[in-house]
Amino acid sequence: MATLAKPRSEMTQEELAAKEQEEFNVGPLSVLTQSVKNNAQVLINCRNNKKLLGRVKAFDRHCNMVLENVKEMWTELPKTGKGKKKAKPVAKDRFITKMFLRGDSVIIILKNPAVSGPEST
Repeated sequence: MATLAKPRSEMTQEELAAKEQEEFNVGPLSVLTQSVKNNAQVLINCRNNKKLLGRVKAFDRHCNMVLENVKEMWTELPKTGKGKKKAKPVAKDRFITKMFLRGDSVIIILKNPAVSGPEST
């Protein structure tokens, strides 16, 4: 508990490593840690309004991720000519076997809602 009040600049290398490990196992990054350990799917909402459903192979504290077996999903509005009715959005998707995702494009990461029930923690 003493490490909570101590600024990072005053911590030793061992204390910094222990704090980082604790953040990965207990904090918000635990969703990614558990996904890597269990090879579970996560749903990632990105800033470009696309959703990624895939398995996390590696990540860092900035939410940079290596993903495998990714289904990228988004919607597009088809082009319409003049005088025609407003077009309805069309759902599109594609499959990507391996990808690197830069962390600054991530909005939210969720456990796969189809697999994880309401009481899985």
